[in-house]
Amino acid sequence: MEQDTAIEVEGLSKRFRIGLLDEKPDNLVASMFNAIKTPLKNYRKHRSLYKFENNEDGASSPGDAPEEDVIWALRDINFKVPRGQVIGIIGPNGAGKSTLLKVLSNIIPPTHGRATIRGRVSSLLEVGAGFHQELTGRENVYLNGTMLGMSKKEMDQRFDSIVEFSGVDKFLDTPVKRYSSGMRVRLAFAVAAHLEPEVLIIDEVLAVGDAAFQRKSLSKMEDVSQQGRTVLFVSHNMPAITRLCSRAILLDNGALVMDGNAAEVVGAYLNGGHGMDGNREWPDESAPGDSAVRLRRLRTKDSKGQTAKVIDVQDSVGLEMEFEVLEGGRRLMPHFTVWNEDGARLFLAVETDPTWMNRARPPGRYVTTAWIRGNLLNEGMLYVSALMKTVEPFARHFNAHQMVAFQVIDSMKAGSARGAWVGSIEGAFRPKLDWETTVHGAAGSVVTTLSRKS
Repeated sequence: MEQDTAIEVEGLSKRFRIGLLDEKPDNLVASMFNAIKTPLKNYRKHRSLYKFENNEDGASSPGDAPEEDVIWALRDINFKVPRGQVIGIIGPNGAGKSTLLKVLSNIIPPTHGRATIRGRVSSLLEVGAGFHQELTGRENVYLNGTMLGMSKKEMDQRFDSIVEFSGVDKFLDTPVKRYSSGMRVRLAFAVAAHLEPEVLIIDEVLAVGDAAFQRKSLSKMEDVSQQGRTVLFVSHNMPAITRLCSRAILLDNGALVMDGNAAEVVGAYLNGGHGMDGNREWPDESAPGDSAVRLRRLRTKDSKGQTAKVIDVQDSVGLEMEFEVLEGGRRLMPHFTVWNEDGARLFLAVETDPTWMNRARPPGRYVTTAWIRGNLLNEGMLYVSALMKTVEPFARHFNAHQMVAFQVIDSMKAGSARGAWVGSIEGAFRPKLDWETTVHGAAGSVVTTLSRKS
């Protein structure tokens, strides 16, 4: 069984001591007294940085480790990763993700518990990590290979691929200390991904590179995952997590909150208050609007009518607006606008219900929903704005800009517009179109027709 397990973490905890600002004396007597006791205080502080005294329950001793001086970056983490599995580590900033990877990479020791990795490990945790700043890019490539136990012959075979992928060939003989952060991370990722380790550990450093390099890196990680190697991937890019990883772990405040299917864990994370909500309500006078119309609720929902923050790319999603007409007699036009993460407006939709297109609305509450069909939107976080206008005479009553959001994920189920392609698909939309292929014989005659209907 051990041979089938690449990573095993048992009761892993990591504790750090943080410094607190001393109170400054506010009079001469206090200053003199503080000067007398400063040497002893400095000695105790120095000692406390390196020595923890634990009680029976593992907590810090009050005498040498005040509770306010101690932070648990990780607390009792347990999980196993089978060989060949690609697992995503997600969570808000400060959740303990990077600390976990540093412990697994043997950069820092755990306070309690243990972590076992079976196989050769390659890690990319921060910009420039593992590089000697005085050595050239070429020298650092060979140095990293040597540290992984590879021979010069093996490195020679991979060198050209590493250089081509990194795109820093013009600067190979320049000391790494003169590289930009983007150049360092490109070269570091190229080395980590091409040396074929059994376990590849990647932190969110890919965010340093430009968009083109990020796409290329994610595509390379997809190739690595297809080769049966174990990958641990920390990222805030939820589409990358759901596309690359079959499994995800959610960390929060140093604790393991959830471990399971990547799409389900991402959904729990996004719906758990770590991002913009999929539902907003305004029951009082703070509601967007004026004396004529006020917005009372805005939400995204699935095909079952449940509020949804995460939608599979193949499923339809409803944009629902509840508004209250306070003054009747107006021909109102509800609008929805959808934006992507880059701030680009994907589309604007106006209500086309014939019941109300040419009819003034009496006072009351109205709920209107616009449905976006499945296999239309691409992966990513999308933001929804709600607008209300009067046709004649023209008036704008409210514009609730990007008040709710939903994440479109790709669970890689069969039947989407992805086809056989496993990489990221560019563009704001990803429609599933009707395809027709005609095969012609040598003389140009039609032999057969193959079609795929959506």
